[in-house]
Amino acid sequence: MARLPRLTLPGFPHHIIQRGNNRQAVFSCAADHQMLLRLLDESARKFGVALHAYVLMDNHFHLLATPSTADGLPQMMQAAGRRYVRYFNDSQGRSGTLWEGRYRATVIEAERYLLACMAYIDLNPVRAGLVAEARDYPWSSHGHYAGLRVDSLLTPHPLVWALGNTPFAREAAYASLVRAGITLEQQELLTRSALSGWALGEGDFLAELQKRTERRVTKNQAGRPTTTPKEDFPAA
Repeated sequence: MARLPRLTLPGFPHHIIQRGNNRQAVFSCAADHQMLLRLLDESARKFGVALHAYVLMDNHFHLLATPSTADGLPQMMQAAGRRYVRYFNDSQGRSGTLWEGRYRATVIEAERYLLACMAYIDLNPVRAGLVAEARDYPWSSHGHYAGLRVDSLLTPHPLVWALGNTPFAREAAYASLVRAGITLEQQELLTRSALSGWALGEGDFLAELQKRTERRVTKNQAGRPTTTPKEDFPAA
C-alpha cells in the first residue's frame, strides 16, 4: 500500500513530532539544543514558517508551526534536519541516520486545540519526570510565554495575544493555563493525530479542510481499517 502523504496546508497550525532512530538520544549537551533551535529559526524564516511552540526532549522533539506556503513546512524540516544530522555526527564522531524516518505532523483546529497543544508540548518534560513544573525546563517555549525569557524564534499565534490586553496579563493567563494541565483525552487526541497524520478538529472544520486538499484529512469509516501508529516513547 502506498504511503499516505503528509497533510500540509498553508495558514493552519501543524503539530509536528520528530524522533530519534531506535529511540536514541538526539542531544548530548546544551550546545546541541542550541544548534537545533538556531537551525530551526533560520529555516523557518527562510521558508515562511511561523514557529509557535517547541520542546526538545532527549530523543525527540515537538513543534507547533503555521506554514505560509504548501511547501514551507517540509522545506524547513528537511533543511534543519539535514544540517543538524551533519553537525551531530561530526561532533559525536559517528555516521549514519539520526532520525526515525520522516517527521510526523498534522493540521489541528486552532480555536479548539491550539492552546491545549501548546500546554501539551510544555508539559512533556513534566510527564517524563524530568522537572516538577514546565517553567523549570530550559528547552521549551514555555519560558517565553510565561514571561521568563525572550525567544526570538517564536511567533505567537493570535489566540495567545487574545489571552490578555497586556504582556503581563497574557503571561499570567498562559502560565495558569499550563498549570491547570490538559485532560488525558486531549493528550491522547493530540498524540494520535500527529502520529497518524489525520487532522484534529470538529466536523465543520474537517469538512472545510477537506475542500482544500485532495488528500483525505480523516480516516475512512468504511472499508478495511487502517492502523494508527503506536506511541512508543513515554512523553509524547
